[in-house]
Amino acid sequence: MHRILLLCALIAITGNAWSNCPEFLNHDFRKLHSKESIQLCDLATNNVLLLVNTASHCGFTPQFKDLEAIHQRYRDKGLVVIGFPSNDFDQAASSEEKAHQICHVNYGVSFTMVAPSSVRGNHANPVFAELARQSHAPSWNFSKYLVDRDGRVVKMFGSNISPQDDILTTALEHLLDTDE
Repeated sequence: MHRILLLCALIAITGNAWSNCPEFLNHDFRKLHSKESIQLCDLATNNVLLLVNTASHCGFTPQFKDLEAIHQRYRDKGLVVIGFPSNDFDQAASSEEKAHQICHVNYGVSFTMVAPSSVRGNHANPVFAELARQSHAPSWNFSKYLVDRDGRVVKMFGSNISPQDDILTTALEHLLDTDE
């Protein structure tokens, strides 16, 4: 009972159960087409992340299928995939409802998708502001950032690199194997 009270006190003080979460991930984001919010630290702590800026009407939109495959293949090994829809390149769906339809119904996405936000420039959400600081801002939709368990960007993959490309899966597997 004492341990439960101590854990509750820690949660109340830190805002989540993880005190070692990098500051740039210590934010609540609303889920896509939902009133429910998620605390990124709850997803990120002790996991490797693949963070992706997405768009619903882009030539790379079919990568949702490969992102879902990567999610299914590696989620039990410590990978968390999070999609960040954005209209920074003028290719987003006209509504969150339509984006939800494209992601979840058309492509079967089950990994976390958050509500649309900016991923570039002065209005970038705090996650993508830090990703840009550590590497560089996305130059197009479906830029993929591989982030280790300590919140460091290990590698950034451009839009033209499929989530199932050997260069990405090799880096991911190496990180999952060595970062445990």
